[in-house]
Amino acid sequence: MSTPSDQIPPSPPPSPPPYEPAPPAYQGNDDKNIAVFTHLLGFAFSILVPLIVWLINKDKADKGYLVTEAKEALNFQITILLGYVICWILLIIVIGAFLHWALFIVNVIFCIIAAMKVSQTGSYRYPFALRLIS
Repeated sequence: MSTPSDQIPPSPPPSPPPYEPAPPAYQGNDDKNIAVFTHLLGFAFSILVPLIVWLINKDKADKGYLVTEAKEALNFQITILLGYVICWILLIIVIGAFLHWALFIVNVIFCIIAAMKVSQTGSYRYPFALRLIS
């Protein structure tokens, strides 16, 4: 005769947590400071600063952290630049002027948030950005 505990099916194993790639460890405060300024200067110089930082460090094996942050900032600034192009096209109708200012404010806010997060935790991933540079 079987007992009630024999009739209960075993519970399935717990599902693993969602995979999130670990950011590369940064080498020191210099890399972290450069990463902060790369994100922060994005709203003033658009793709120029992230592109320069990425091009200078992309072939250096010990600069993985800096390359990752520069690519993230560069991808976001390319997305913002495409948004500005769309705003210029929409300038034919008046809404383009309003969208231009809204996009500028979004750019400033996200650049500041990214700089603060990189300063505190060491890494930041923009919530919306075209990942063109990988």
